[in-house]
Order: sequence, then C-alpha cells, then structure tokens
Amino acid sequence: MSADAAEEIRGTAQGTAPVPLSVLDLVTVGAGRTASDALRTGVEIARLAESRGYHRYWVAEHHSMPGVASSSPAVILAHLAAYTERIRLGSGGVMLPNHAPLVIAEQFGTLEAMAPGRVDLGLGRAPGTDGATAAALRRSDRLHEGADDFPQQLVELTRFLDDDFPDGHPYGRIHAVPGPVQATSPGGVQSPHRPPVWLLGSSGFSARLAATLGLPFAFAHHFSAQNTIPALDLYRENFRPSEVLAEPYALIGVAALATDDEKEARRQVLAAALNMVRLRTGRPGLVPTPEEAEAYDFSPLEEEFVASWNANVIHGTPDAVRAGLDDLQKRTGADELMITANAHGGDVRLRSYELIADAYGLPATA
Repeated sequence: MSADAAEEIRGTAQGTAPVPLSVLDLVTVGAGRTASDALRTGVEIARLAESRGYHRYWVAEHHSMPGVASSSPAVILAHLAAYTERIRLGSGGVMLPNHAPLVIAEQFGTLEAMAPGRVDLGLGRAPGTDGATAAALRRSDRLHEGADDFPQQLVELTRFLDDDFPDGHPYGRIHAVPGPVQATSPGGVQSPHRPPVWLLGSSGFSARLAATLGLPFAFAHHFSAQNTIPALDLYRENFRPSEVLAEPYALIGVAALATDDEKEARRQVLAAALNMVRLRTGRPGLVPTPEEAEAYDFSPLEEEFVASWNANVIHGTPDAVRAGLDDLQKRTGADELMITANAHGGDVRLRSYELIADAYGLPATA
C-alpha cells in the first residue's frame, strides 16, 4: 500500500457539500430498455460525475436480477476506465465468497494497471443474490461456509494483492499478475501500489472487522437504514489505526433522487419501490415505468412495505434533496455520501446527479 493511501480514500468536499459526494450505480435496466442501454447510461453518469466533482463511482455485484446489469463489476470498471480520466472507480462491492481470492486480485490488479491510482476494491460477504444462484456461482451448496470464511478469504486476498505470502506458505510461489504497480511519489521514490480495500456491510459484522483491521467502511444505509448508526458506532468505537488509516473513515450508501418537479420524484420513487416489492417476493424483473406503478394494485402488506422503503429514499426538488442529505450526514457523521439514484429511465438518473451537483454548487468542468 502506498504512503498516500489515506489520501486516496479520503476525498475533498467541493462546492458547499459538507463531505465528498460519490455515486453508486446499480446499472438498472428499465422496462422497454436493454442492458446495453443501461451500460451506456453508466458511462454517461460516470463522465458527468467526473466533470462535476463527485469523488468516486462504484458498481455493485448482483446476479440473476433482470433489472440490474452489474453482474461483473471488473468488466464494467475496465470499460469505464477508458471513458474517464480522474474519478475513482470501484466495486461497491465484489462479493468475496463468490470468487477465489486469486481471481479478484488478478482482476483488480489489471484494473489498477489500466487506471493507476484510481481503483477501489470494496468487498462484501453476502452473495448478492438468492441461495440457488450463489450455489451455482460457487459450484457448491456450502453457502454458510463461504460467509463464515470471509475473514480468512480477506487475508488471502490481501496477501495476493501485496504479493507478500511468507516463506513456506503453500501459495508463496504464486503471484497475482499484474501485481502491485510501482507508483512514484512527488519526491521520486517508487513504492508498490495496489487498490485500497474497503469492507462493505449492512450489519455489525463487517463494521467490527473493518475496525479491527483499520480499513475504511462502507455501510448500505439505502437498504438497511435501521442499522446505520449502530454499525457506524461499532466501527468507530472499535477502530484500530493501521498503515492505511490513522482514524476511521465511514461512507454510507444513500438512495436519493432529485427531479425538477416534486410530483415527478414521487412517481419515479414509486416505480423503484414496486421493483423492490417484486424482488422481495421472488419476482425480480425490469424496473417498471411510473405509469405501471401508478396502475398497480398494491395489497395492504405491499403498501406498508412501500411506505417503509420510501421513508429512507431522499427525493424531491434539488433543494429538498440537499436538505435531506445534509440532515442525514449530520445524524450519522458519515465522512462521505455515496448516492444511488433508482428510477426507471437512465435520463432521470443522469438528471438527478446533475441537479444534486447544482444544489451543492459543485464545479462544472470541461
């Protein structure tokens, strides 16, 4: 890990944003659209985010979900690296139990060679899918073993990234290629450099592990809001300084959608909520249109779920969204906000990031 690793992790807030703002793109596919459409939108969002001063752009690993075209984060990030120059690109996250640590080290070593100094490796311990699909990914039905082995898998992955297995280790003669990139400091000193590792979570397990290892922590507030403050407290209270970080650094994922009209925001958020209803009831599909959501006959139980889900989605006019984001940051003390805009159309999501950048006065660069 390079000496300036902490600087890569810690962003610099721009405009009037209290903390750095970033993007989590689920590469959603709307009804009537294709995965190709969604991936093209991802490029547009990444380029907009870079031009407007967002700190990083992450994609998350999901499987067997027709409405989410991000099953292969490394492939998407390689594509985005060719269309961007400065913004940090990363996984939010790669689900470590689904893969051999050596494979992830090779993939992200390759990404680091493509885009030196701007790749993040965020890791999760959940499968990112249902049990049957996870078993197909792992060629095994031992799903609980994969989650329980997460700390050991993490150690193995880190050894491969750093190329520093001790003498006598069974993997001592195995090298993840490309390995650590030789980075040159302003003083002309070369040192090995590899992507910083983040731990992701929606409960206390990864919070405690990230604290113990002195790693940055990203919490999924957008789908586990009730656990946000307890998990962040656990992380901060148990944090041990490391060569990566001298003090804790916590990012939270936030569902937020800004539109020019408040009514349109409600329509788009309802469509995203219907998508979640179907996903949670075993009927995953493409993200429905607002018109389909407005015509849908929600059961009382589904209405209750929608109300609960949307209570944690910050949406409305740009000023309202900014106020909601500022309030959330104050309540959680988050060091960075990573915004995910869930809506049917890619144009709506793109416009949302633009409006939020405007609300914070983020610079508009060429």
